Amino acid sequence: MTIVSAFRSSLDRQLLAILVVAAVLAVAWNVIRTVHYRRAAASGATTATAVDPWPYREPLARRVLRISFGLLWLLDGLLQIQSGMPLGLPGQVLTPAAASSPGWVQHLVNAGATVWSDHPVTAAAATVWIQLGIGLFLLVAPRGHWSRAAGGVSAGWGLVVWMFGEAFGGIFGHGSSWLLGSPGASVFYLAAGVLIALPDTAWETARLGKGLLRAMGVFFVGMGILQAWPGRGSWAGQSSPSATPGTLTVALRQAAKVSQPSVFSSWIRSFASFQAGHGWLVNLVFVLLLIGVGACFLSGNLRLLRIGVVAGTVLCLADWVLVQDFGFFGGVGTDPNSMIPMALVFSAGYLATVRLPVRADGSVPTVPSESRPGAWDRLTPAYLARSLLAVGAVVIVLIGAAPMARAATNPNADPIVIEADDGTPDYVNLPAAPFTLTNQHGDPVSLASLRGRTVVLTFLDPVCTTDCPVIARELELTDQVLGNQAAGVDLVAVVDNPLYTTTSATTTFDAQEGLDQLGNWTYLTGSVSQLQRVWDDYGVLTEVSPGGAMVDHSDILYIIDKQGHTREIINSDPAAGSSSSMSSFSTLLAQQVQHYLHS
Repeated sequence: MTIVSAFRSSLDRQLLAILVVAAVLAVAWNVIRTVHYRRAAASGATTATAVDPWPYREPLARRVLRISFGLLWLLDGLLQIQSGMPLGLPGQVLTPAAASSPGWVQHLVNAGATVWSDHPVTAAAATVWIQLGIGLFLLVAPRGHWSRAAGGVSAGWGLVVWMFGEAFGGIFGHGSSWLLGSPGASVFYLAAGVLIALPDTAWETARLGKGLLRAMGVFFVGMGILQAWPGRGSWAGQSSPSATPGTLTVALRQAAKVSQPSVFSSWIRSFASFQAGHGWLVNLVFVLLLIGVGACFLSGNLRLLRIGVVAGTVLCLADWVLVQDFGFFGGVGTDPNSMIPMALVFSAGYLATVRLPVRADGSVPTVPSESRPGAWDRLTPAYLARSLLAVGAVVIVLIGAAPMARAATNPNADPIVIEADDGTPDYVNLPAAPFTLTNQHGDPVSLASLRGRTVVLTFLDPVCTTDCPVIARELELTDQVLGNQAAGVDLVAVVDNPLYTTTSATTTFDAQEGLDQLGNWTYLTGSVSQLQRVWDDYGVLTEVSPGGAMVDHSDILYIIDKQGHTREIINSDPAAGSSSSMSSFSTLLAQQVQHYLHS
């Protein structure tokens, strides 16, 4: 919670700086507009005349790319605001993305993950503003140098994310699959940025659109062949409970466990069940559709191109919903995954082929150079507003990029990371995040219902066999040290494993560790979405291990006073010290609890 609170504070401070910049730009807009109108009045003009410096409107294909990817960058920036990002991104997104890749890819990604882990607040906040700034930049700059610059910035950041955030979309790893997101979403952000950065003359003929569609055709055919390649687990479902499930079956079952609205998880579970029983048929359909769409794009025939775009869009949407699970659920989803940007790119290719702008070849006369409008003549209110908004967007990007660049060159971890890791209590006085969950007896319990008592709150995995039993033992010893004073204390744990959330799991853990004998012990659980909200609110990292039931999670403990305020945040990781230090942990914890019992 220390790092999460710092992350939110950093965003607030940077937002204040952005508002100041916005105020300065608003003043500049009024001043320049006033000067412009005075010049117009002095020259005898009654109103400012808008002179279009371009011989035709922005090509439709380019406008689709610019606006749609601008909106996507805005969405991605908003997703980065999730409280799980500072702590959760390296372990849940970056490192797993490179797990099956060669050593050089893992080394590259780990370098980025190390920068993020050492500077989680700076990196998480920087990413928010970079992506929001790029989105705004694309939306407010429709033509000219500003617009092309926006495309270049979008392409550059897309390349960074593709390399460090997606491990090149897994194309160098084992089992990469179009269905599961290969070659990564960011490669399409990169492609769209490059297309937007092209000069206007590139859009005046159908050559650009045809070339883009041919490239997408080769890509789809290649992905279809890869999907059909034997020995990759693509053809397998799960013919019996004892059989080894196929790659897609495993991915679907994991996706169904992600925190999300129940209606979406039910869709995933239904499709996972169908795929498990008909894996060969499902894969065959996908292989045929991928190769068929690719063949349409390669044909060059307008009718087949139209069929390919429609079929490709439907295929992408189906995969986005049923396989990729929309891409942004789970608390650390960074974007809507690859299907939406991919569909936008090949749709733009089709539009660039069939919807050409009216060329400046005589049908629309060009403006002679000697009569082209000067800088002041182009300063209509709309043009001026767009230009100043573009400047503002660049400032927003720089507000994120500058701290990120400094962090990347600083090999030392931020002090807040050291403070969070060294086990020293963090003294605060903030209202604890509310929650309502279910205890081990099946009864609802809210934090508000515990008001008036001192609460010791922690997070435990009910199937853990390492740290969690040790922490549970320390809590039991703390209860013994408190003696009669324990009557005013509630020892509360929240389940920290999305795979084992039933009350039977919590009661089994209680019985194994002897906690069922404590009258003031409560072990809370709930749906995965409910638990995820609590984990996010309290800054708890939860990462499911690929090969087992246990999870990697934060060992953290909160002391909440009788007024419902968090007063101390303590590292409860047994690995943080020796066995002797852990044996004294209960005594120190009891002393801290006693302080708030009498305050």
